[in-house]
Amino acid sequence: MEKSGVVIAITSGKGGVGKSTATANLGVGLSMRDKRVVAVDFDIGLRNLDMILGLERRIVYDIIDVMEGRCNLSQALIAHKKASNLYFLPASQSKDKTILDKQKVKLLLEKLKQDFDYILLDSPAGIESGFEHTIFWADRAIIIVTPEVSSVRDSDRVIGIIDSKSDKAANGINLEKHIIINRLNPLLVSKNEMLSCDDVVDILALPLIGIVPEDTKVVSATNNGEPTIFSNTTSGLAYDRISDRILGKEVPMPSFEESGGFFSSIKRMFGIGG
Repeated sequence: MEKSGVVIAITSGKGGVGKSTATANLGVGLSMRDKRVVAVDFDIGLRNLDMILGLERRIVYDIIDVMEGRCNLSQALIAHKKASNLYFLPASQSKDKTILDKQKVKLLLEKLKQDFDYILLDSPAGIESGFEHTIFWADRAIIIVTPEVSSVRDSDRVIGIIDSKSDKAANGINLEKHIIINRLNPLLVSKNEMLSCDDVVDILALPLIGIVPEDTKVVSATNNGEPTIFSNTTSGLAYDRISDRILGKEVPMPSFEESGGFFSSIKRMFGIGG
């Protein structure tokens, strides 16, 4: 039976919320569960997924080279050093996002779906052309959001665009969407200085697939090209659980001490009752 992989767009409403870190960790997590995975960097001109995966020095060809026929797909794919089932397709560092062509993206993804169980697309932040090309052909979407008003507001806008501009939306099909709440600090939540998970879920009205607590080890992991899922850190364990949930497994969501009420006015801004 011919393989037909699942394309998951990993996106966010604003930059700097940990979207590429999530892509790298989930790529490793799924590959450790005997799934063939390819992580594709769609952030043309601003790639950094290669650094998080520790593969920046192995890049010869990129996604634009493949789509423009300067190399074949196998020449551009880079095998991860430690995760044997994980591959990486880098973004171009020298081109502009406008170079992406919708039909060429579709052909590329169709090829990848024949060889991989999961195709993780690391989307550019925001709503520029690169973002629309990333979400257009997606089968699923995971929105990375931090518990801050600006991040939640921008994510709310992105969800609206996914629901109106994806190929599935154009065909009247609901695109499956989940949120990951990243960099949650339970102490700040308890002091009413950060939105709680309930606040975020109420505002965005999407199912939660994972909570990733604030983890000081992420910076050093990024600098070392070693995703935290390889180590016994709070964020690494969180991404390990999320990988199981992506595969449909029932994994309990960890609970955090949170107090509400302080952000009730914020929720009303989004039309959410108290």
